[in-house]
Amino acid sequence: MKIYWQHKRRGQELILDALNGQIASLGAVRETKRGFDAFATTTGYDPGRATKGLVSMEEAKAFVESFEPWNLYEGGMEALPIEPEVRPRETD
Repeated sequence: MKIYWQHKRRGQELILDALNGQIASLGAVRETKRGFDAFATTTGYDPGRATKGLVSMEEAKAFVESFEPWNLYEGGMEALPIEPEVRPRETD
């Protein structure tokens, strides 16, 4: 399994790649006129897992990672490191 950030049109998305063809979004950050918006994936409604107006991309990514959204998936990979390099945007 791998966890990594991937560039998206207006930000980045945290991806869980199970290496068997299954890919899941764990959260995302996007740049807006007022700063950065961030959200961490959850199984239900939890408004505390989203925020707006953060100052930097790094702060927004730390917000998403602080919820350890990968623990929603079988086995909870808390020991699995997030790859340091941001992957390029996939072309459609």
